[in-house]
Amino acid sequence: MPSIDMPLEQMRQYKPPLYRPADFESFWRTTIDEALRQPLNAELIPYALPARGLQCYAVRFDGFAGAAKTGGRIAGWYVRPEAAGKFPGLCMYHGYSGRAFRPLDVVHLASQGVCVLTMDTRGQNGQSQDASTPPEGQVSGWMTRGIRDPQTYYFRYVYADAVRALELLANRAEVDPSRLAITGGSQGGAITLAVAALSDRPKLAMPDIPFLCDFKRSIAITPAGPYPEVPQFFRAFPGLEEQGMRTLSYVDNMNLAPWIKCRTLVSNCLWDDICPPSSIFAAYNHIGAEKQMEIYPYHKHEVPFEHRELQFRLLHEVLLG
Repeated sequence: MPSIDMPLEQMRQYKPPLYRPADFESFWRTTIDEALRQPLNAELIPYALPARGLQCYAVRFDGFAGAAKTGGRIAGWYVRPEAAGKFPGLCMYHGYSGRAFRPLDVVHLASQGVCVLTMDTRGQNGQSQDASTPPEGQVSGWMTRGIRDPQTYYFRYVYADAVRALELLANRAEVDPSRLAITGGSQGGAITLAVAALSDRPKLAMPDIPFLCDFKRSIAITPAGPYPEVPQFFRAFPGLEEQGMRTLSYVDNMNLAPWIKCRTLVSNCLWDDICPPSSIFAAYNHIGAEKQMEIYPYHKHEVPFEHRELQFRLLHEVLLG
């Protein structure tokens, strides 16, 4: 495995202490309470895709507003069986700088009798708007947007948007809210972990090679991907390191992991130089719920086909069994 990380047996035991601020619990309780009270104003627009037995829609709903007057509109896609009945639901989140999975990407899941909702992360490479207004600037990317204050930090808004997306899915008339799963890779894996911690809705979480874990180690050792945006910001503003790290502690999935109560399947690739394997273990080792980690010793920042099959089987077992 790459020299930037620990031997596997050391990682299996790696469980850094949590570094939650004193108001960590009240911060997230208040945020999620606000997110759940705010009307979704959801809109489903029929989308013409000839998928037999399925109905496809473009989705729009209001993003988390926080202290702002508007959160903008969050975009996504929804594919459901056209038959009547109550079906399980799956919410999917995408990777950093990407966009939501399109209907054609998820028809294999919907065809099994699952209602699938995908979410565009605000302000990234899709159609979701980011109406948050941090008072000062950032380095290129989203890692330092609003980093001076946890109330204005970008990923506070993203996590709240993602919980709202799951609420949209859970409240659809054709969805059985007791059979919900969430999944995503990299940034989508981070969002999956966060939603599993912040919502009681999921029955199953499947985060792949999750991002936003163990910030202290990740920004110190990671040579590629989004993590280097943070030290780049601290080079420009060395006096803001303590303040910035405090903000990051609120969204660090290592700190959120003990709140996860649902069954969780995690993938971890030992040649990953974007989301360090040890950082994923740091979050995973704090999960107290039923959990499973699949380790791929020779893969980089990717999800092997074999793992996709495992997820497909687990969806059948947990949601359709």
